[in-house]
Amino acid sequence: MATTQVQGIFIEIEGDGAPVVCIHGLGGSSNNWTPVLPAFEGRKVIRIDLPGSARSPLPAQKLSIDSYVNTIASVLRELQVSDADIVAHSMGTIVAQHLAVRHPELVKSLALFGPLIAPPDSARDGMRQRARIARDQGVPGLQEIADAIVKGATSDETKSQRPVTLALVRESVMRQSPEGYAQSCEALAGAQAAEIERIQVPTLLVTGDQDGVGKPDAVKAMGERIGGAKVIVLSGCGHWTTFEKPVETTAELKRFYQAAR
Repeated sequence: MATTQVQGIFIEIEGDGAPVVCIHGLGGSSNNWTPVLPAFEGRKVIRIDLPGSARSPLPAQKLSIDSYVNTIASVLRELQVSDADIVAHSMGTIVAQHLAVRHPELVKSLALFGPLIAPPDSARDGMRQRARIARDQGVPGLQEIADAIVKGATSDETKSQRPVTLALVRESVMRQSPEGYAQSCEALAGAQAAEIERIQVPTLLVTGDQDGVGKPDAVKAMGERIGGAKVIVLSGCGHWTTFEKPVETTAELKRFYQAAR
């Protein structure tokens, strides 16, 4: 495994073969995909820390969904990667949808976890408030946010049976930089839907039965708008799909890639 920096963002690259590009969500990192790496055996896995998240510094340009899409497309071209299987979580699924619509030559398939087309209007002010907490309170604010996410975005089963998962979710959020996290929240608050009916690649949508972001009914409706999309709802799972249900997630990815061959 090699960690490299391309156009200012940190990327982990491992293996050889057909490319898989992994895009994390808000408060995430390349480690969102560590639990499901066995699903990508025999592939070249490219795991990105989005600008302003985890190890990647904030760029001069303010973060937005458009800037994420443009950065990823530019980085993949520099790496000479095209026709890649794209895997994404949460906010990253919005980025992946826009990438597939705007740059179809880069995308071979989509596997989206905890997916959403865009935040509902009722959630946008909450995201902006979270940005203010991170920016105004700094590290203590991020701890407050992390504790709220652990409480509200993981399943009852995870909270009762998987304390290490709770610690991992908490650590993922707490390790973000306050300003980077604040701008990421604002990018998500301003996200607009892609024209997902234009997506013409094999698509897998996976959510949890207790996911309050990628709500099952909304994900099923999303699947109906993407031709041929497969929708999976995991039992006993909240929003942090790959952390909460790594074995099941890996199995679904393997089935998806075998069927798409």
